Amino acid sequence: MKNIYKNRQAGFSIGNFLLEFIQSIVLALSVFVLLYLFIAQPNEVKGSSMYPNFVDKEYLLTEKISYRFGDPKRGDVVIFKAPAGEPCAVDGCEYIKRIIGIPGDKVMVKEGDVYLNGEKLDQSFLPEMVYSSPGDFCTEGVEVEVPEGQYLCFGDNRPNSRDGREFGPINKDLIIGKAFFRYWPVEKIGLIPKASF
Repeated sequence: MKNIYKNRQAGFSIGNFLLEFIQSIVLALSVFVLLYLFIAQPNEVKGSSMYPNFVDKEYLLTEKISYRFGDPKRGDVVIFKAPAGEPCAVDGCEYIKRIIGIPGDKVMVKEGDVYLNGEKLDQSFLPEMVYSSPGDFCTEGVEVEVPEGQYLCFGDNRPNSRDGREFGPINKDLIIGKAFFRYWPVEKIGLIPKASF
């Protein structure tokens, strides 16, 4: 009888352990999903459109909270869904760019420089002598106004970035969040500084 009792106790303990283990996994997965959907998500930098500030295969955390309670700011590095009309939009691809113009701003690309509300933009976050070429939306020497509820975003690697100069401003609802922390590679771990202008 003692052996039967011990076997039942052992079976009961293993069953309890498995049940608690499964509950812990489900709880951890639930927390992860909630964090991913509402708080932050990881993103991989693909390509060179933000070089030299962000390079291919770097990993960033994108926070989704601040834009629920406030508006994006000039200089923020944002992740957004490719707007309709972009080649990869049907695949749900995401872009990483920097906000240059907010609603009501007037932006102009002229002779390789960017002008914001009539003044030459301080682009100290870029290497010297970076040439900003015009595009289909931001044509040479023509001032454009950013509409209400939209944001004009450029890549830091101006000669090699498909961005708002081509496809124009994006709606706020396309913005997933603000890139705020780089966690790979190890030597670059840290908060992402915001450009002020």
